Amino acid sequence: MLVSGRVQGVYFRAHTARHASELGLVGYARNLEDGRVEVLAAGSSAAIDALLLIVRAGPPLAIVEDVLVSEATLADVAGLTGFARE
Repeated sequence: MLVSGRVQGVYFRAHTARHASELGLVGYARNLEDGRVEVLAAGSSAAIDALLLIVRAGPPLAIVEDVLVSEATLADVAGLTGFARE
């Protein structure tokens, strides 16, 4: 997922990581130089769907303008353990 809007400096990554961990997902949320946040998450489709709703809402200080969703490959998620906030 590529998330755009006011998503840096508003606890977006921490918010996403906390919820992703609670949902049993592995992956990461990291800031990109262009102001977006990249979220890579792997797990059950129900957990991914739940995280997508959380990401679209964001934490209270965030303003999520767009979420571009794409499927990860097995190579993208190989070796991931836990959910990191990078």
